[in-house]
Amino acid sequence: MKTLLLIPTTSQINMQTLAQNVASLVGGEIVAIPSHDELVSAISDNNLDDLLETVIAKQSAPVSVVVGVLADESRPYANRVNRELGTGFDADVILVGDNDVRLPVFASVFGGIKGERIWGVIGTAELSGKVQVVARTDKGGHLSEIDGGAFESYKTSERTQKLSPYAFRNQVVRLAQNAKKRIVLPEGDEPRTIEAAAICQSRGIAQCVLLGDPAKIRAVADERGVTLPDDIEIIEPSTVSEKYVAPMVERRKGKLDEAGAREALQDTVYLGTMMLQVGDVDGLVSGAVHTTADTIRPAFQLIKTAPEYSLVSSVFFMLLPEQVVVYGDCAVNPNPTAEQLAEIAIQSAESAKAFGIDPKVALISYSTMNSGSGPDVDTVKGALEIVREKAPELKVDGPLQFDAASVPSVGKQKAPNSAVAGKANVFIFPDLNTGNTTYKAVQRTAGVISVGPMLQGLNKPVNDLSRGCLVDDIVYTIALTAIQAV
Repeated sequence: MKTLLLIPTTSQINMQTLAQNVASLVGGEIVAIPSHDELVSAISDNNLDDLLETVIAKQSAPVSVVVGVLADESRPYANRVNRELGTGFDADVILVGDNDVRLPVFASVFGGIKGERIWGVIGTAELSGKVQVVARTDKGGHLSEIDGGAFESYKTSERTQKLSPYAFRNQVVRLAQNAKKRIVLPEGDEPRTIEAAAICQSRGIAQCVLLGDPAKIRAVADERGVTLPDDIEIIEPSTVSEKYVAPMVERRKGKLDEAGAREALQDTVYLGTMMLQVGDVDGLVSGAVHTTADTIRPAFQLIKTAPEYSLVSSVFFMLLPEQVVVYGDCAVNPNPTAEQLAEIAIQSAESAKAFGIDPKVALISYSTMNSGSGPDVDTVKGALEIVREKAPELKVDGPLQFDAASVPSVGKQKAPNSAVAGKANVFIFPDLNTGNTTYKAVQRTAGVISVGPMLQGLNKPVNDLSRGCLVDDIVYTIALTAIQAV
């Protein structure tokens, strides 16, 4: 899908008429944005993200036309909203106005008059060749002179689109709602988990199963001001644990007897994992109070790896301001071998595809291509060879330093012949120390939402939370788990 975002820089042009004209030129449909009052209310309540997410969700045609907000004294929020619309739709921006001096100021919101988002200008003034004038208007906003070739080319042009945080969140929720899966939450009396479960249940993201003392769970919900939906499930562990003793003994044949199974099943993570193993639920989310090891150890023992994989790894979806990227492995494997690193890369690329990201995989190192040497670099080089042999269709390269992988100008300079350098959206770190440190540094210093870790390679979906997670983190992890279960 493509979007043309029209940014008015003057009040003299009839933007609705202009939008209708542009929509007819490109065969697109107009997507309406919220009213002034709705925007003011959302910004005042710190809910702009949620409001704009509903706007992004309206996009359904191959080409959409959106009219942005004119910046004036009555709309001090205009630049912020326009920037978020540009990012959310991954839009191509058309500046609409007749003042050569003011246009660059409006363009600065999108990286400048020559920024990659600025596609063209519609207006009455010459712009000294700074950017293409795709049409001219009269003062009524009617097109009086059209560069038909520009609009025709736009309809058929292709460019790599970035999956924006808004689009990702909307897509995850929509896919989870369609999946209609049952997700068990072993930490049923944990306050954030209770709130997240109530949200997921009320929005149809998943059928949530809280394990714990029902009276305690309801008391915690009341303390937090959370209304538990009538159809949410609360299970007292002691009433169901006996059912899973025999299946657990069978699953761990020769390693566990009935007494050991009964003792293990007192741990709600083990209980939830057995519920998943026998098919009573479709996925499990834990980790708000348990360590990663406590969450995934039962999965290793009872769920086990999928036949096509030899290990379990993890990814985070990092919701950067401009796009969503994937970081792996940041939670499971301390010092992967070349073979393991290659498998992590392939798993992570598959996860990226499943959530609408066309993977361009960078194997990260302190060296770019042949600029450095040593055992660590050799491991990355070996992993690249294995990935290219096992998944020849995958866009992958390395070793790449992080800036060479992520910044176009640096990538072009350091790895000019690479199809990935400067364009990567899946970053595979050489070890757990690097991966975990990097994701937390980005998350905390840049204020980036990180969704995950999402585990890869298991027979059934089990996902771990950070103990510092927010309610939103849990909501989206539940949604990811439901999608994995499809």
